[in-house]
Amino acid sequence: MERAIQIFAVINFGVIGLSHLVQPKPWVEFFLWLRERGRAGVFAVGYMSLMFGSIVVAFHNVWQGIPLVLTLIGWAQVIKALVYFVFPSFGLRRLELVSPERAALFRIAGVVFIALAGLLLFHLVGSA
Repeated sequence: MERAIQIFAVINFGVIGLSHLVQPKPWVEFFLWLRERGRAGVFAVGYMSLMFGSIVVAFHNVWQGIPLVLTLIGWAQVIKALVYFVFPSFGLRRLELVSPERAALFRIAGVVFIALAGLLLFHLVGSA
């Protein structure tokens, strides 16, 4: 099951990372749109984090080597969701950091996502 979750993460990190890298402005628009919805928008971000994180946490309990990175990201996403659901004003303050002038930050995030996908793919190929 751990291998399947790693493949799931490679696909998610790769697609979202590439999108962040080549299309940062629509990501800004998306998060501005969520911010306009107030706490409901924060809940939407919380649901996205919880869906990815809970799948990883439930099926990828690996605490050593390269896969540890994915387990930690999964737990971080679950904790983020908990914070956003319990303290939506905190999540709203985080969404206020998004602006068209800071769109380049999405490119940086894209590079990080692609690097994570590459790291996990390296591990998958090496352990096959």
